[in-house]
Amino acid sequence: MIPKEILKKVKQIEIRTGRLVNDVFAGQYESIFKGRGMEFHEVREYVQGDDIRSIDWNVTARTGHPYVKKFVEERELTVLLMADISRSGQFGTREKMKKEIMAELGALLAFSAIKNNDKIGLLLFTDNVEKFISPKKGRSHVLRVIRELLYYEPKGRKTNINSALEYLGRVLKKKAVIFLLSDFMDSDYERRLRILNKRHDIVTIAISDPRERTFPDVGLIEFEDAETGEIVYIDTGDNFFRKEFLKKQTSFVESRKRAFRSIGLDSIEITTDKSYIEPLMLFFKTRAKRFR
Repeated sequence: MIPKEILKKVKQIEIRTGRLVNDVFAGQYESIFKGRGMEFHEVREYVQGDDIRSIDWNVTARTGHPYVKKFVEERELTVLLMADISRSGQFGTREKMKKEIMAELGALLAFSAIKNNDKIGLLLFTDNVEKFISPKKGRSHVLRVIRELLYYEPKGRKTNINSALEYLGRVLKKKAVIFLLSDFMDSDYERRLRILNKRHDIVTIAISDPRERTFPDVGLIEFEDAETGEIVYIDTGDNFFRKEFLKKQTSFVESRKRAFRSIGLDSIEITTDKSYIEPLMLFFKTRAKRFR
């Protein structure tokens, strides 16, 4: 039996994101994702006027007659939410934690998917793959996805994006749109990301909090690393420390953005102190221009 407070929270998210889907995002989603893929249907004999680039040379060699491949437009997509649920997501110095924003974003994308008759799946990961829900259709399935995003209790604390990407590479047989939601406090996953992006359409959504880049001057404070449990003491009144910390974090973010651009990924930047609607709308509009 699911506790009433969990059902209430899920219902609140369904109402809030459902309105956004109906009023804003459903049409945008359809315009940039629906029908963008082509799947193999059959081979047939070559007729004059066919594009020679579509010739199936294996069948042609086997039969002694030219054959061409015929493709049909995919009308049904498989959408996969790949969510980082490591301990660093349980951080937020504004109204919501990163984990809560991740759940709302996941709900928004999931409801947009089912409104367009697409399948939606979920992969939750820390330093291991914690849970995989195969893509399916339907409102009840989406509500399950949202419940897991909100209330699944992870066993691991750290982040290993590479192992999660490797797992998806094994289980996803059909081309999918993959939304990778994380704060990306990890390294050495770019190669695997590049490999998977050749088979699938990956969109990264980076979620951060302003206090992960800058510290206010509040004197000596104690910090616990959410993923390692290490306790450190930091003198936030030290100007040199604050400047170096900002420099290091800015370099880290810019390096990640460059890596994503080199792979050819679409990427969305979300912060806990601002609405996620504007960055999503900008993403939809920018991507739509490429498909006109």
